[in-house]
Amino acid sequence: MKYLLLTLLLLSSLNATKIQDVSNIVGVRENQIIGYSLVVGLKKTGDGTTSKFTLQSISNMLKAMNIDMNAIDIKSKNVAAVVVTATMKPFARQGDKFSVNVSSIGDAKSLEGGTLLMTPLKGVDGKIYALAQGSISIGGKNSGGANESHPTTGTVFDGGFIEREINIDLFNQEYATLSLKESGFKNAISVQNAINKFYSTPVAVAKDSRSIRLQCPQNRSMIEFLAEVQEIDMDYTTANKIIINERTGTIVAGVNITLKPVVITHGDITIKIVEQENLSQPEGSMAVDDNMVIGLNENQIYTKEGTTTVANLVRSLQKLGASPKDIISILEAMKTAGSISADLKVI
Repeated sequence: MKYLLLTLLLLSSLNATKIQDVSNIVGVRENQIIGYSLVVGLKKTGDGTTSKFTLQSISNMLKAMNIDMNAIDIKSKNVAAVVVTATMKPFARQGDKFSVNVSSIGDAKSLEGGTLLMTPLKGVDGKIYALAQGSISIGGKNSGGANESHPTTGTVFDGGFIEREINIDLFNQEYATLSLKESGFKNAISVQNAINKFYSTPVAVAKDSRSIRLQCPQNRSMIEFLAEVQEIDMDYTTANKIIINERTGTIVAGVNITLKPVVITHGDITIKIVEQENLSQPEGSMAVDDNMVIGLNENQIYTKEGTTTVANLVRSLQKLGASPKDIISILEAMKTAGSISADLKVI
């Protein structure tokens, strides 16, 4: 029987955390850039003649070097067309280095040993923000000599260079805005109150369930102000969630997510969850822990009142021989029936 990987996160409804852990500063973010280029120096593992865009790209490159060559006359298999992607960090400056990812878009068998030619990397506005070039690494090899990573993808470490900066002028701003990573009116007010208490003046105002507008005090620069704000402790309310990965059979759930009594029927499995004020262990039953007993004869689960949780239910279903697929289907059905009040997300 396949084993279910059950990860239990000890979540409480109220946690002390720093503001920087639950929010972002609006305007301070990473930016995605992308480019198209060629990888050369491959050992007959490049694109074949069916990848006509690769042949045309080779022809265009040669023409730029004053070599007139028709695309149909090119037979090389040592070249591959690739897409190059990367992420620009906030406040990146000209000359800063970064790594880029390279992925084949033709029918190349491998990029191993290849060199990425100079590639302009553009932003969503079509402007060039960086250049990339260098030798490609596609990862190590296992004992059998085969590549552990995908041979048609690779990385050029520190092969990118910033050419155009994205200007973010925080220093001269009087106002800034925090954006909570997860929307919630209670948490927005909690951030507002924590900041105002720290400065003993109303410098923060919650504008909605996610945005908190900040006004920089006169005796501080905006950079000093934001650095202090990010380190302020606050009471943060976490929402109970159950995350299910159907492909791997993984369930991530808070240990305190409670269930309402319910009768479950799934295939050959029929289970009745019964809450008792004083937990007893009937004959022919098996104890899961101090709060839960399984009646093996009737597939009944007895729990102490108020202790029926997702974690206990999953352990009980495993004891009864339920497969990971069965457990996931049961949780989804219980959510639909209203037995589970926490948010359930399938990925």
